[in-house]
Amino acid sequence: MTAKKPSHAARSAPPRDGELTGDAAGTDAPLRVITDPRTMRALAHPVRLALLEALLREGELTATRASELLDESPGNMSWHLQTLAKYGYVEEAGGGKGRSRPWRVTADSNRFQTVEEDPQSAAAGDALASLFVERSYARLREWWSRRASYPKAWQDAAFISDSITYLTADEMAALANEINELFGRYRDRRLNKDLRPADAEPVKLAAFGHPLPPTPSGN
Repeated sequence: MTAKKPSHAARSAPPRDGELTGDAAGTDAPLRVITDPRTMRALAHPVRLALLEALLREGELTATRASELLDESPGNMSWHLQTLAKYGYVEEAGGGKGRSRPWRVTADSNRFQTVEEDPQSAAAGDALASLFVERSYARLREWWSRRASYPKAWQDAAFISDSITYLTADEMAALANEINELFGRYRDRRLNKDLRPADAEPVKLAAFGHPLPPTPSGN
C-alpha cells in the first residue's frame, strides 16, 4: 500500500496488507488487489465473510447449499451472493436457475490495501480488519472450548506462539511475507482432496505482527 494500513484477513497469514486466500476453481486470477472502500465495506459483514470462506473451502455452491452450511435462509444467501458478485468477489459458475445456480470465487487471493490519507479508505480498512481479527479470535476460543474432544495428538499439535523482538519496518514486512509463503505451502489441499493425507483435518492458521509502545527506558 503506498501508505498502507494493515487489514488482516482470516484464512491466511497476511502480509503487510490484508489477504484472504483460497483456491478459485475454474479461474485464472491468482491475486486481486482491492483498494476501493465500497468493495472493502461489502465484505465487512460476518455472513458475507463466512459465505466467502465457505466458497473457498467447498468450491462452487448454490444459495440453497450455502444456506444449509451456514444455517441461513436460501433467500438471504442469494442476496449476499449477489452482493458479493456486485463487488467482484464471486461470479456465477454456469448452469442451474434461481437459487440452484452455482457460484464460485473470482480469485484465489484477495489483498486489501488502504491509504491513510483517504478517510473513507482508512475507515473501511479498519472495519474489515476488526471483523477479521474478531473472527480469528472467535475460532481460537471455539477450539479452546472443545479441545478435549480431539485426540491427544491434535491437542499436543495445536499451538499459540507469542514473542517480542526488535525489527525494522522492512524486516517486519519481510517476515510477514515469509509467513504467508509458509502458510501457502498447503494451499492446494483446500479443494483438491487427493492431496490431503488420510488423517488431515481442517486447520486454522493466523498470524499477527504489530509495533508496541516502547517502555519508559526506550526498550
